[in-house]
Amino acid sequence: MFLLLRSAFWLTLAFLVIRPGVDVGDAAAALSSQAMAQGSQLVAARIDAIACQDFTCAGSKALAAAALQASPPAGTPMHVAPAAAPVPYPRPRPDHAG
Repeated sequence: MFLLLRSAFWLTLAFLVIRPGVDVGDAAAALSSQAMAQGSQLVAARIDAIACQDFTCAGSKALAAAALQASPPAGTPMHVAPAAAPVPYPRPRPDHAG
């Protein structure tokens, strides 16, 4: 009975991972970016809540706020990689084969 349950579990898990129409990489990237955005908003709110009376504290708050701002994504690279050949070429025939 345990073997049957274990097999059903692994088959279901494999189906969820391999099924067509689902890109796990895109879903993970979206979840990661959402978590980073929420985390940076939380940290920014906590930093803004700190009351400062001296110049060092105010400078530290400004530095932390600047570090939390998202940097723009990099553009296209200077050297674009060449496109892959659409059809692989066959290997040349050996001399001894005629």
